[in-house]
Amino acid sequence: MKWKVAIPGRGSGSPVIWGDRVFVVSAVSLESPAPTARQAPPQRPQECRGKGKGRRGGKGFGRGSGGGGTLTKHAFKILCFDRQTGKLLWEQTAKEETPHQRKHSTNSHASASPTTDGKHVFAHYGSRGLYCYTMDGRLVWKRDNFGKMNTRANFGEGSSPTLAGDKIIVPWDHEGQSSIQALDKRTGKTIWKTDRDEPTCWATPLVVKHNGRSQVIMNGQTCARSYDLETGKELWRCAGQTQRPVASAVSAGGLVVVGSGFRGSYMAAFRLGGKGDIKDTSNVVWELNRDTPDIASPLLSNGRVYFHKGKSGMLTCADAQTGKLHYEAERISGINSTYASPVAANGHVYLTGRSGRTVVIKDSDSLKVVATNSLGEGIDATPAPVDNELFIRGERHLFCIAE
Repeated sequence: MKWKVAIPGRGSGSPVIWGDRVFVVSAVSLESPAPTARQAPPQRPQECRGKGKGRRGGKGFGRGSGGGGTLTKHAFKILCFDRQTGKLLWEQTAKEETPHQRKHSTNSHASASPTTDGKHVFAHYGSRGLYCYTMDGRLVWKRDNFGKMNTRANFGEGSSPTLAGDKIIVPWDHEGQSSIQALDKRTGKTIWKTDRDEPTCWATPLVVKHNGRSQVIMNGQTCARSYDLETGKELWRCAGQTQRPVASAVSAGGLVVVGSGFRGSYMAAFRLGGKGDIKDTSNVVWELNRDTPDIASPLLSNGRVYFHKGKSGMLTCADAQTGKLHYEAERISGINSTYASPVAANGHVYLTGRSGRTVVIKDSDSLKVVATNSLGEGIDATPAPVDNELFIRGERHLFCIAE
């Protein structure tokens, strides 16, 4: 472990790294004692020995009651840390507000990941708005007029925005009028907005190119869909997803893979050249109807797609082009429940459980466990591998793991 630093409040958005800076977001309750990041200097602990006992916990969606907890006033923060030392460089409070709706007992009020283009960093707090800062923390613009989301069963909000060229794509699926819209990333002004006949969905848009044009791929309970990036026009759609999707799409080799796994199972690979309703057409290359992911998104690496079964730690690996299974619903010792998505780096795949345990396997057609480690606290945010470092946002700390 290179360093760790305490993070105030709660959040399950992933850390975002650019150059020498690491960004995280958090929602800090103002009605209970909570230390600030400045009161919690970076620590340089001894090397993580692995096989330590972490406790079950973390944030996000899972078993437990929806709409739990008391509504209290929160400060919605973005924090920037030095990548080499973990020192806090700056923090900003985007808004102080009492959320209008409760959340799932394992979710937070800051579940969307920030995003950056190296010139600006964007922090999205759903109903609290979208905020654009310079890399030094100066507010450039804000949009806090999207309205109020009403999510299914008071589960809370969590979809992240996606940067694409001069646009930032904002998903807005809930129990009211859902939509997806593109804003000018320089000003925050709306370029286009397309209504969606979708209930609550927590997926993040994926932008891919096909035949020289960019498409926005979005999961959805009614249909997985593609939109033209420039106009917002729907290009194609395909029904089959399960209730309240959370997993985001992945793409490679001219295909996009979209799946969901709550109260059912469905995953399919779609060709990007389809038009209109592509269900039961040749544009659906393959389908799976068991052991598909719920919260964690699939990982596509070296022609293979990896995904957990539901919210469990059981792992499947399939050929991304054909759907042929290399192995199916294999138990991963030490991982019982997952919210964080698998990630790949340097020939390995990193699987992170909610207990704080990470299992490293070979990126290969067969399941080969290489290492197991625990950070001793819950983890729901997807880790961010950069160069030879792995950044992990835990329940209470931000960690930098280095070779």
